[in-house]
Amino acid sequence: MPDPVNTSVHCTAAPVPCRDCALRRQPLFLPFTEDEIAFMEEFKRGERSVVPGEVILHEGEASPLLFTVLRGQGLRAKTLADGRRQVVNFVLPGDFIGLQAGLLGEMKHNVEARTPMALCVFNRARLWELFRTAPERAYDLTWIAAVEEHFLGETLATLGQRDATERLAWALLRLWQRLSAVGLNRDGAVPFPFRQQDLADALGLSVVHTNKTLARLRERQVADWTGGRLRVHDAKRLAAIGHVEPGPPERRPLM
Repeated sequence: MPDPVNTSVHCTAAPVPCRDCALRRQPLFLPFTEDEIAFMEEFKRGERSVVPGEVILHEGEASPLLFTVLRGQGLRAKTLADGRRQVVNFVLPGDFIGLQAGLLGEMKHNVEARTPMALCVFNRARLWELFRTAPERAYDLTWIAAVEEHFLGETLATLGQRDATERLAWALLRLWQRLSAVGLNRDGAVPFPFRQQDLADALGLSVVHTNKTLARLRERQVADWTGGRLRVHDAKRLAAIGHVEPGPPERRPLM
């Protein structure tokens, strides 16, 4: 069991009761039982507001807190000694962050906000209580960890086997599907407030190659990412280009 940590971190917003959480009503997430709602309301410590550019979790540091993203978007990134960066993945509403530090003692990558974010805050020291007293919620946490492992495997296959166009198609479709599933789709477009450098760093491409490939997808009227909005005109064609299934993401638990 990890050593006790200082949990005197200021929560910047009054918590919304879990039963009133708008995010859990989205079709991506499995429903809570009344017992699970009661447990999570007792487990939750508060809420925190984050500004764009703020590092929520620092690589190499232990965090006393765990978070569920309620609103906003960010990214996870690993920085090499010479300053080069690999974006591990993007942080979206419903993601659970900080578990790595909770189990391994420290973060192995940064988690940084790209937009204003609202985070549901949990005390890391009580993680073990969750496993002891709420086995259904502990299973959900294990499921989330397994999905993260699966995603990293899919990312590795993408970087190793897909060409630039296929990588962009795979990434854009997955992100569009996920953001649509949490209720952010408006007339076929979802907010995607990142830089092309972020997407390039995630997919192992140069910014120039990324820009040209995005332009080809736009010219083919398959997908368009401009002005911080990602629009998919033809999900089936985009899925075919990226060699992925076009259906919605699998329903998942929400912590």
